[in-house]
Amino acid sequence: MLLGPVADIAGNWVDGKVQETKAKAAVKVEKAKAEAEVHKKVAAGKVDWEANMADATKGSWKDEYLTVVLTIPAICVFIPGLTDYVREGFQVLESLPSFYQNLLYICVTASFGIKASDMFKGRGGKK
Repeated sequence: MLLGPVADIAGNWVDGKVQETKAKAAVKVEKAKAEAEVHKKVAAGKVDWEANMADATKGSWKDEYLTVVLTIPAICVFIPGLTDYVREGFQVLESLPSFYQNLLYICVTASFGIKASDMFKGRGGKK
């Protein structure tokens, strides 16, 4: 006689625990879905930003200018008598304040794209 009510209480308790576990699992699943959606939006925003920046630079000669400036020393080292000037020029650049060197780095990587700066980040040990 007492076994029936005790079994009902035990059954209700077990059902409650099962429902509680299911609810916690559902919350975890929804949280993971929300985090995944945020990551998708961040990635899409980055892609959108890069596409907008590429569109904004159409018709700009800035990249071509930097390409020419960067290749001049590489060409000059093959011209007799200019190698010493190139070497001295780089020594002077190396002696400039670090903030100016960093500004040059930022300028060039921004011009050629964020992917270039991502590539060079690994050299400094920072990511």
